Amino acid sequence: MKISRETLEEFDIDYDISLLGPKEELLFLDIETTGFTARSSYLYLIGLAYYESGKWCTIQWLSEAYEQEVEILNAFFDYIKGYKYLVHFNGNQFDLPYILQKCKQYDLDYSFDKFIGIDLYKRIAPCKVFLGLQNCKLKTMESFLGIDRKDAFTGGELIGVYHDYVKDPSEFSRNTLLLHNEDDLKGMLSILPMLSYFDLFNSSVKVKKASAGTYKDYSGQEKQELLLTAELPCNLPKPVTASANGCYFHGEGNEGSFRIPIYCEEMKYFYANYKDYYYLPEEDVAFHKSVATFVEKEHRTQATAATCYTRKESRYLPQFDFIFEPIFRREYKSKEVFFELTDDLKRDRAAFTEYANHILQMIGTTY
Repeated sequence: MKISRETLEEFDIDYDISLLGPKEELLFLDIETTGFTARSSYLYLIGLAYYESGKWCTIQWLSEAYEQEVEILNAFFDYIKGYKYLVHFNGNQFDLPYILQKCKQYDLDYSFDKFIGIDLYKRIAPCKVFLGLQNCKLKTMESFLGIDRKDAFTGGELIGVYHDYVKDPSEFSRNTLLLHNEDDLKGMLSILPMLSYFDLFNSSVKVKKASAGTYKDYSGQEKQELLLTAELPCNLPKPVTASANGCYFHGEGNEGSFRIPIYCEEMKYFYANYKDYYYLPEEDVAFHKSVATFVEKEHRTQATAATCYTRKESRYLPQFDFIFEPIFRREYKSKEVFFELTDDLKRDRAAFTEYANHILQMIGTTY
């Protein structure tokens, strides 16, 4: 078994890593295997990145013979005993199950039960469409951040390199195997700023300014819009612009801006207890029976769910859940819902903050 230790000199991470856990309690894990199924392939390398004495370091266990799998497993689990957090990239789907299957294969009584697992892939993947990523591979995220890493070999090609290394060990092949794994560990550290987009959707933006503006639609008609400027809960490594349902968001650094259409039109508020109302066709409105009883019978009908409403001309904002009440619709079966932009709301900064977070969540989850 070959043990390799390296110090990553001047390796800065532009992300508040304390959001994951104390630096000294974090381990970043990546493994190398000759296949995807533990029973029919070999685990030949386990690599870890950790923080010690003010620097990021790596330690790697390389199996120099097929029968050394048990040896590197024992060394790995002995080393991680003093740590609390295990960080990986899609490790829930591959690295951790593979290691545990190997432990079962050799009757080794190890588990990851005491660790807090952090899967970077699982946190970043939901932001794929929002960020315009083609996929969520490690190299794709590195490319998004402007990190250029050119591997001499792919993971598949390294399988052949390892088999050759077992048959005829050489310094070149050993260094090639170790370097690829080290680059993957460094890659995980390098993409940590991508977690800022996870934090964006799992924390709260805070509106600093709200105002009204105008724009021209596709037909050239002038329309109104709500403009919000917000402080973001994190510093975005790259600017991002996204839109959905006519609403726009732009984030850059720790500031975000929203553009949301204001609808100046007549909308309807539907009463839930329609059996207690009469509908007046001539006035196109519903009144409670305690009032409408005095209307002549030929001018009133029993209200239905679709006719039990009152109409109001005002300024409205869209909402995509029942966040603000009262709720207005254009028609009873309309899927789009709105709330009124009242004078009181214009002065309510907390309400605008709640609304900005609602719009951001909508944009982030609309595919």
